[in-house]
Amino acid sequence: MRLCIMTDALGYMPFEEMLDTASKLGFESLEFATGNWSKSPHLNLDKLLGDAQKREAFINAIESRGLKIEALNCSGNQLAPNEEGKAHDLVVQKTFKLAELLCIKTIVMMSGLPGGAPTDTTPNWITTSWPPRNNEILDWQWNEVALPYWQDIVKLAKNHGIEKIALENHGCQLVYNTETLFKLRNHVGPMIGMNLDPSHLFWMGGDPILAARALGDSIYHVHAKDVRIERGMAGVSGVLDTKPISSFYTRSWNYVAVGHGHSIGWWKEFFSVVSMTGYDGAVSLEMEDMTMDQLAGVKKSVKVLKEALPREF
Repeated sequence: MRLCIMTDALGYMPFEEMLDTASKLGFESLEFATGNWSKSPHLNLDKLLGDAQKREAFINAIESRGLKIEALNCSGNQLAPNEEGKAHDLVVQKTFKLAELLCIKTIVMMSGLPGGAPTDTTPNWITTSWPPRNNEILDWQWNEVALPYWQDIVKLAKNHGIEKIALENHGCQLVYNTETLFKLRNHVGPMIGMNLDPSHLFWMGGDPILAARALGDSIYHVHAKDVRIERGMAGVSGVLDTKPISSFYTRSWNYVAVGHGHSIGWWKEFFSVVSMTGYDGAVSLEMEDMTMDQLAGVKKSVKVLKEALPREF
């Protein structure tokens, strides 16, 4: 498995400084955000699409540090029933074009989330079967919006030479767990796999190790991100917490540096099981721990990952 970093984890650094830091810390590859939910701090999508010399300089700067591009990430909500959805879909299409120009074969993104009816203007995440109307909404979201969109987007990806689309199992998305991933994959084919991010399963009450076993060879990418269920908070109010992540002191769970939510022993078992599935790709660090300096969180996470991954560094 390759040690990768989602460069937003060092998003406050200029491009060259980020590259130097990533190389110094022992990362081997990079995952670049191209827009949508990310501010895309280290990649200008339109400039790279429009200028071959800028693309060459971009690649040369990366390779001169002994690094490579692992994947492009265009996570957003391209199924949103409004102007944001249209804008996010445009970024997805541009990202596919850039991937072809840079010979990148893996795209990381999210499934998207439609509204609940043709007249809706905001997304609608259904998480319970009651009231009965919810099942009708889900049927409409899948059959009238998501499946037709993804059938077309898979064809577009193939036309651009993309081999894998790794969907993150994120909340407030139509695909957010193993079952929903397979529902989409079974309809549109093996282009679609999962970007397995343990952090989201933690707060949803799942078990990432069992999920890895169930996913098998449909794991296409792995995000290394931890969550801590906060003592005295989740037990009182549960884990469906809508407070912003900046309110970490009062939340029932928080994103934390790797090893600050689950022990290194847990991470060793997780990566061992992921390896058993045959996965030998990137383990890409995300760092969204707001209780510490960003670089400190990256360094602490890297230390755990180097110990936990089933290989020598």
